[in-house]
Amino acid sequence: MQPEGRYSQIFEHLNLAPVMQSLSKKHGRGRPEELNVPAMIYSLLIAKMEGIEFVSALVKRLKSSEEFRIQCRFTGSNRIPSEASYSRLIHALQQNGLLEKLQDRLVLSALEEGFVSGTHIAVDSSIVEAWDCQFSESASKRRAARRSKKQSKTPELEQLKLDVTESQPPPVSERPRKPTYPRGRASAEETERRRKEREAYEASLGPFEKKVEDMLSSTYDELLAALPRQAARCDKKNSKGRLTSWYGFKANILVDTDSQYILSGVFSSANPNDQRMAILLLKGLPLKFPMLKVKHVLGDKGYDSKAVYQLIHSLGAYPVIDIIHHTEPPEGMNRDYSPVCKEGHAYRYDSFDTKYETLRYTRPNECKDCPFAESSCQKVFKIRIETDLRKHTYPARGSESFVKLYKKRTAVERVFAYLKEYFGMRRTRHRGVRASVDFQLSTLAYNLSKFALDKLNKQLSQHRQVA
Repeated sequence: MQPEGRYSQIFEHLNLAPVMQSLSKKHGRGRPEELNVPAMIYSLLIAKMEGIEFVSALVKRLKSSEEFRIQCRFTGSNRIPSEASYSRLIHALQQNGLLEKLQDRLVLSALEEGFVSGTHIAVDSSIVEAWDCQFSESASKRRAARRSKKQSKTPELEQLKLDVTESQPPPVSERPRKPTYPRGRASAEETERRRKEREAYEASLGPFEKKVEDMLSSTYDELLAALPRQAARCDKKNSKGRLTSWYGFKANILVDTDSQYILSGVFSSANPNDQRMAILLLKGLPLKFPMLKVKHVLGDKGYDSKAVYQLIHSLGAYPVIDIIHHTEPPEGMNRDYSPVCKEGHAYRYDSFDTKYETLRYTRPNECKDCPFAESSCQKVFKIRIETDLRKHTYPARGSESFVKLYKKRTAVERVFAYLKEYFGMRRTRHRGVRASVDFQLSTLAYNLSKFALDKLNKQLSQHRQVA
């Protein structure tokens, strides 16, 4: 399709009325509004689709191309917004969370149309480099040191500075440091004192500084408010076991594996691990889409944590997550935690009892001619998944159903590939919390394009049926 027809099909399903209501002036006083705010939002989305990375390049394109202005729905009487106007708009979108609300409404529309089932969802994260990645912490410290040397330090200024600091209220007490103690046995009084110090230190930690298990008691709003959003440096091993380092952010999304819609997404600093971000996303899923009936949550080894398994099970779903073997499996079980016979043959996964949440294993085929078959070889094993949610899940680990279901996890990797290749999510130009607007524009443009394509395909299939 031509760009004009393509964008009209995409933006037909974008309702900007709630956004305009939030951004409009609350009173009629002051200078009248001259900017076409809906067209500015359209232009930001088109910039993601067209690969326009900088706001300055977008403004230059609007000034030089009348056709592009029409595609962005600017009229002849509208003046071209400046870079400062776009900066203020991005700041307002970030402060009010308007793009996230548009994303949720679009997913609800896809649910109503039947495009999203939500039966199987996959969670994953990906690197998003910051544009100022060359400015590391050491470089910023050097710049700060150079600036401090240039400042004049006369006695009068030093005295003035002293007077100002003395007139200010006393600073708030800093958070206690992690207590450390010497080795050796302590007395009862010393043990009690150390316990109180450790409790005070743990109480001072934020939700993302505590253990992953302790995050389950926090609400979605508390976790979202405490989410670190500044660019940071992170070291991580890749799939080949090599240590990689980058400076920037991390994009975390939940994807419906059958339709490849992005259900929810969070943009964070690069250093929080995947398990913490999975807890945040999964806690927000029933709040945003209570009608969604999730059956399986898919993830790679980075999400292998007891807290993640517990949260998924509390949502009424079953985890399909690759496991990390910290220790050897117990006697009588293989590495998939399936029972094995005396000859070392694994029992076959037969069925799952949903009422009692019990896995049923039957005797392997190799045991038909085994001398222990009738005397000491058990015919059927039944294991309740509640005995260990991490080791036992539905379908059973190692079974054909588990392997087939786990392959659907690649849908989230394809979505990340689309976002980075076609919707400008390779890196972000903005700094700090405003970088999340870049991520939300990319995911919104992706979901809008997919929704428009599904609507066109649905209309074509209806026309074929009528013909």
